[in-house]
Amino acid sequence: MRPFTVSRNMTSPLALAASAACFSAMLAATPVHAQDDAPLPGQAISQADPDAPPPPPTFENDDPPSLAPELPEEGDKIAFEAEQVEYDSEADFLTARGNVIVRSDRASVRANEVTWDRASGAIIARGNVRFVDDSGNQIFTETIELNDEFEAGAMDDLLLALRAGGRLAARSADRAQDGTVLLTDAAYTACAVSDEAGCDKDPSWRITAERVTYDPDEARVSFEGAMLELFGARILPLPGLAIRTDGAAESGFLVPNVRLDQVNGLELSGEYYWRLDDNKDLTLGARVYSDVAPMATGQFRHLTEKGAYQITGYATSSRRVSNFGATPTTQSDPRGHLFANGRFQFSPEWSLTGSVRLSSDRTFLRRYDISRDDRLRSTINLERIDDRSYLSVAGWATQTLRINAEQGQVPLAVPAIDYRYNIEDPLLGGNLQLQANSLSLVRNEGQDTQRAFAGARWDLRQLTGLGQVVTFTGLVRGDVYNTNDTLSTLTASYRGDEGWTTRGVATAAVDIEWPFVGEAFGGTQVLKPRLQFVAAPSIRNLAVPNEDARAIDLEDSNLFALNRFPGYDRVEEGSRVTWGVDWELTKPGWRVKTNIGQSFRVTETDQSIFPDGTGLSERVSDFVGRTEVRYRNFLAFTHRFRVDKDSFELRRNEIDATIGSQRNYVEVGYLRLNRDIQTVEDLRDREEIRAAGRFTIGRHWSMFGSGVFNLTSAAEDPIFSPDGFEPIRTRLGIAYRDDCIEFGATWRRDFITAGDAERGNSFQLFFALRNLGFN
Repeated sequence: MRPFTVSRNMTSPLALAASAACFSAMLAATPVHAQDDAPLPGQAISQADPDAPPPPPTFENDDPPSLAPELPEEGDKIAFEAEQVEYDSEADFLTARGNVIVRSDRASVRANEVTWDRASGAIIARGNVRFVDDSGNQIFTETIELNDEFEAGAMDDLLLALRAGGRLAARSADRAQDGTVLLTDAAYTACAVSDEAGCDKDPSWRITAERVTYDPDEARVSFEGAMLELFGARILPLPGLAIRTDGAAESGFLVPNVRLDQVNGLELSGEYYWRLDDNKDLTLGARVYSDVAPMATGQFRHLTEKGAYQITGYATSSRRVSNFGATPTTQSDPRGHLFANGRFQFSPEWSLTGSVRLSSDRTFLRRYDISRDDRLRSTINLERIDDRSYLSVAGWATQTLRINAEQGQVPLAVPAIDYRYNIEDPLLGGNLQLQANSLSLVRNEGQDTQRAFAGARWDLRQLTGLGQVVTFTGLVRGDVYNTNDTLSTLTASYRGDEGWTTRGVATAAVDIEWPFVGEAFGGTQVLKPRLQFVAAPSIRNLAVPNEDARAIDLEDSNLFALNRFPGYDRVEEGSRVTWGVDWELTKPGWRVKTNIGQSFRVTETDQSIFPDGTGLSERVSDFVGRTEVRYRNFLAFTHRFRVDKDSFELRRNEIDATIGSQRNYVEVGYLRLNRDIQTVEDLRDREEIRAAGRFTIGRHWSMFGSGVFNLTSAAEDPIFSPDGFEPIRTRLGIAYRDDCIEFGATWRRDFITAGDAERGNSFQLFFALRNLGFN
């Protein structure tokens, strides 16, 4: 039988119907579903619903065409489009030409020409071929062989574009018996191979290999004899390298880090990442030093149905300072650090959060450049949250890393319980919150405290006819304390009475805000005067210990707070009036906010709970305020201040500013606390400046640096007696970064010696490749 043709230029309905019937018969004999609708003249053959009724047949001279066999009910659906189709019924061979598109539920092929040998089941696509698999990976080639299950076979000069990013090019490829694709003379990169103008360019890096195995079922690409090339130079072999085509992690060695410092010498660290399952992994590593013993590291991460957790550990043995007294002594001991945290959601209401941070000694983390924290807190918190109530049952333990601090004075909190319940509209349309709280603090060598209270707070917010926002607040609370060994607390105002103590708290407040809105400077301004009146009877503050309200300082964030102490152990008493003014301007690209305020105490109260210098120790407080300026993403400026009401001297001066873009920027932070507080160790004066910046050189190179400097004088800090200018830490580096690679070098100098964590210089090289997880 001579082959016949279906083309876009055909006008004979009989020939069109006959060709479609033959094509349908060919597809029906295979385990796939294809269309059985004949296209209209001038249309491409396209997908149709196999379960839909066929359209009325078209006849010429009342002679019906041959009928196609019924399609099977199971199998993949295939859509077929082409400008021209030829079918040889004797050879059972189909040829489609011109913008050929073949689709199934799992993959699709576009090509200039597609041939299908029904006898062997081989499908060959030629000319500008693009094959897309079920994972979204794309293969570009000139010729590709497919089987009747739509699996790719032999290819020449192919390019595999991975859905997760990256490209894999090979000279040839063949399908093995197990379904894997074997590629020869392959190269992989995650870099762009063309510039913005569409011109070809060499990638910054690529990985070459003589043989690569692509497993579509496992979504995995394995390299044999892999070599990393950087800017065309072969620099590093990568044995056992494998990547995932679906973006998931893959087991393997990570690129090592190199570091040099004056304490531990040359450091070479490497890690092996082990992907245990889709929801858990393990990273094992080692850090080898030229001057000290090596360190082992490990991290385990696990995602469960209820939540996730991770465990990180470090272990080594080295000499450390064991006595920080007048004559420090050293000894060699096993040393290490454990860090674990996690969160579990048992139901929409119940959750559990916890963390564990433990270190073998006070200088381990700083010496090995793991962390610069001065305390480690381990916590656990069971919470229940719904629309009306909140319950927290928590506990925490703190390990101090400060050289001169006594661990026995650091409390253990078990348990800390807080419960709150909201009742809407109980009185005049307000909101009533009931609260119960308890806390137990235990010390090995210090004061023990147990506290419990129950209270209620009522708030009513109203809008007057003149636009004033008026808020009424009432609070009542009853406290019970029990404390032991009060004389071990050095600051007398923190001790409280020995044994059991009770206390009642009552506060009432009225807060009035009156916003005015108008145009100004080409934008919109909002001026909002604010006045607050608070009244409370005499409260037995000094009869109870102060554990959570020590860091008292008047500032803009607590100016209108009902209680300006940060915790529950101290409560402001007496009557006071607080005024403030907020002003905000918004215009295209700009936003400016500023406020200022002051408090005036109407009644005389016991002032001993406010140390001199906090801004609250006298009847008239200091002035406090805050100013923020934002201009697009280029400028961010914040200034917080407290001005002495008598001398107008700055008691708090805090500035944070950022100028520039992500490529070029400067950050400056300045803080000075000039409060002259000599009686409380928690409120020591300080002055420091922080600076950081980055400047680009060309398109890809940049320099960056940062520094922290202590400007505190001996008069401001008589305990440590600083000299007025003392660098704490500085850093300077250079880096290269493009769309797929980042590397560079950093120099850092620490100026503080803490035991065996000595001051000195350190140098570090860093290296990262996109899509390979190198760091």
